Amino acid sequence: MRLHQTQSLLLIVDFQAGLLPVIDGGESAIEEAAWLAGVANAVKVPVWLTEQYPARLGGTAPALLDALGEHKIWQKHHFSAMEEAPFTEALAERGLKQVVICGTEAHICVLQSALGLLEAGYQVFWLSEATASRRGDEARLARERACANGAVAVSADMVAYEWLYQCDTPMFKDVHKRFLKPRSARPVTFF
Repeated sequence: MRLHQTQSLLLIVDFQAGLLPVIDGGESAIEEAAWLAGVANAVKVPVWLTEQYPARLGGTAPALLDALGEHKIWQKHHFSAMEEAPFTEALAERGLKQVVICGTEAHICVLQSALGLLEAGYQVFWLSEATASRRGDEARLARERACANGAVAVSADMVAYEWLYQCDTPMFKDVHKRFLKPRSARPVTFF
């Protein structure tokens, strides 16, 4: 199944300042999420963030917020964003079918949100290099479990090129210049 820009939403789960110091590969994961959020803004894909109990875990990490363009932040009390009625209602109202998901912790809030999205009939795309946990093995196990239940593991480049769809448009030229070309030599690390 292929991603379509007009059917997609980027969901960034709980990249919170109080949690990130203990996340294995947290800075790298934020960098990847911020990069894809930039692409999403350029191609008009909505970017949503969640925050779990920000009074204790802090708000979204400033490094991510500083890199974001247009976005919406949802507060949540459940580990799964899909258990929050305002979130699920707004998502249903958007009429989008595909959710690219990333964040922390992979094996808790990201996984439970992904499973909830799948149960509700959404197509879920697990952004592998931007999804992390305190322990790398738990992030890998979470990805495996999500994919065993119907999610599709993707890289940020895969997502960007599928959203762009073709190379002979002004949008492609802009995104290529600002996002794709500058990162072409960077190594990719999957959690």
